[in-house]
Amino acid sequence: EILTVTIRADEISNIIREFIEQYNREVKIVNTDTVLQVRNVIARIHGLDEVMVGELVEFEEGTIGITLKLE
Repeated sequence: EILTVTIRADEISNIIREFIEQYNREVKIVNTDTVLQVRNVIARIHGLDEVMVGELVEFEEGTIGITLKLE
């Protein structure tokens, strides 16, 4: 017996649309630390013990940064 499957673009579109509408982006604050200095768009921050090089960090006012050097 041969099984025939018909793929309907509108069905797939509706399934994807429902999935997107039900998606719940949960934001979790992992670490909060202290900005020591900001100069030439570079921030020196005390703390961030669990951050690795290349990770994105978000500042309180919403600015996004990337970690370049850990000391």
